[in-house]
Amino acid sequence: MNLVDKIKETAHKKGMTLADVTEKANLGPKTISNWRNRKPRTDTLQKVADVLGVSVDYLLGNTDDMYSTATKNNDELQPEDIVVLNKIRTAGLNDEQLQKLDDYIEFLKYDYIREMQDDK
Repeated sequence: MNLVDKIKETAHKKGMTLADVTEKANLGPKTISNWRNRKPRTDTLQKVADVLGVSVDYLLGNTDDMYSTATKNNDELQPEDIVVLNKIRTAGLNDEQLQKLDDYIEFLKYDYIREMQDDK
């Protein structure tokens, strides 16, 4: 599978079209399509990978693992972070759904902290 097809397939899994990816990455309308005939710049390909939430290596076909483990330094990751990250990655949530989930997690944290303070 070539790069453009890999991007299209990944976008589809994320509930996006190629046009959505192009727009969110702030690229020209034919930029990604032009990659059928020429190699993309590294920084431009990284923008697309960021929009899709996958690694550049995945888009290039260098790995079957969609996600880079470099989201945080390993010493910063807590076991619960890893569980949540893995659940999100396998759920195929789009950007809007991820934002709602993040908002809900923040609400739960706030609510938990408030309860802990009330118990004191």
